[in-house]
Amino acid sequence: MKDLDKIISHLDNVDKSDIALVGKAYEFALTAHDGQKRYSGESYASHVVQVAIYLAEMGMSPPTVIAGLLHDTLEDTTVTTKQIIDLFGEEILFLVEGVSKLGSVRYYGSDRHNESLRKLFVATSQDIRVMIIKLVDRLHNMQTLQYVPPEKQGRIARETLEIYSPIAHRLGMGRIRKELEDLAFPYVYPDEYKRVCTLWQEKTDWAEKRLERERKSLQKKLGGSNLDNFKTQYRSKGLYSLFQKLKRKKWDINNIYDLLAMRVLVDSVEDCYRVLGIVHKLWRPLPGRVKDYIAFPKPNGYQSIHTTVATPSNLILEIQIRTHNMHQEAEHGIASHIKYKQKQAGENKNISQSWFNYLIPNLFQPFSWRQKNLPTDTKQKDGAEYHNLGTPREQIPKWIHEISEMYKEGGNTNQFVDDLQQDFFTNRIFVFTPKGDVVDLPAGATPIDFAYAIHSDIGNHTAGAKVNQKLSAIDSELKNGDIVEIETRKNAKPNYKWLDSVKTSLARRWIRSASGETK
Repeated sequence: MKDLDKIISHLDNVDKSDIALVGKAYEFALTAHDGQKRYSGESYASHVVQVAIYLAEMGMSPPTVIAGLLHDTLEDTTVTTKQIIDLFGEEILFLVEGVSKLGSVRYYGSDRHNESLRKLFVATSQDIRVMIIKLVDRLHNMQTLQYVPPEKQGRIARETLEIYSPIAHRLGMGRIRKELEDLAFPYVYPDEYKRVCTLWQEKTDWAEKRLERERKSLQKKLGGSNLDNFKTQYRSKGLYSLFQKLKRKKWDINNIYDLLAMRVLVDSVEDCYRVLGIVHKLWRPLPGRVKDYIAFPKPNGYQSIHTTVATPSNLILEIQIRTHNMHQEAEHGIASHIKYKQKQAGENKNISQSWFNYLIPNLFQPFSWRQKNLPTDTKQKDGAEYHNLGTPREQIPKWIHEISEMYKEGGNTNQFVDDLQQDFFTNRIFVFTPKGDVVDLPAGATPIDFAYAIHSDIGNHTAGAKVNQKLSAIDSELKNGDIVEIETRKNAKPNYKWLDSVKTSLARRWIRSASGETK
């Protein structure tokens, strides 16, 4: 199948005009990059085509796929913004320029690098699709990293592990996160990579031979239980993820129980719990190893039931049970949610039960993408940031807005990267207001962090806190699922000592501001 056919075959709910415009962008990209070569010797166009194919496979809409095809034209060819807007319209130009401005991001530990990262989040705060295209662009670059000069490989791989992989994780894009991590791992930690591979091989060689037999046994039980449209598949733990876990387990691989996992995909939440009962009847569950992420999802929106079982053949196996929709969201995260919102009304996608409807309400393209003519009142800034383009503010994840707003005007870019790594890219927890609203915080956060996350005035006048209806110290560590209530007083003021316990950069900035430092 030709590359263009591959792209078109994955587009949903498109008409002839959509297909024609995608084909036009495909030919335009091939012509624009004609004669350019990659380090591998392949034509440069092969890169933008692969980016477009991946975006289409994720279920992204035509404008996003077209932007993937054109994302390097402004930076690497003689194509102009006028050509793009005349041929493809303002939305396509908006996305292409958004990604193009991020093309100079490099891992130097310098102000130039940090400034580029800042611009990345400012652009993403206008339209989340900019980040999705950038992540796919980085994925394909990592897949061909072996052709890049050795002196550049380590820098690119480290940037991937420290910046792009955590972004993918926070957006719930598990498939891209895992691939990015495993592709970067051998370049950043070559010795540890070899050690992990050796342990992995020794542990899993014998297990994989038994896995197919156990899968057939489970399929037989599920088939006899009147379950409709179920599917089973394997999952092996990512090598970089295994490396992180081995460090926590003092490199004892026998204490890791999720090396291999079997997934069961079903139609409904009710079927998920039915399958859990069937699995526990078939195999002995390990005590304390059942995790219900359906009733209580992970902070990035991940939903599934996990249980670890011991089979008669002495195989310790993790079973993951989820709906088909949950699986798509686990694989593609926020991109999957956009895909669902693009479906025609009436399709049985059960969108209303999507966790992303709760986490990121109504995320979708804000206007018809076929609009091609600029309005007469269009205002421009830095070339082409149009007043009526991008994703509405309330439809972008809150943490992206926090990053963008705090560093919108630049400032200390070294502090910016520190905040990313120490706050926004750490492990996350969900805590709740007494009314049930969700607050996303880094692990180890305190009621003070919670108060500032609600509003700066609440944080600045915090006098006490209740956690799960019990009085608690305002600098105590919150746990996932806690219900937090803040007591305020008009005469209460921030204490500089709070800086010793808070975890969020937002709280630190307001506390310093109240203490006379620059916010």
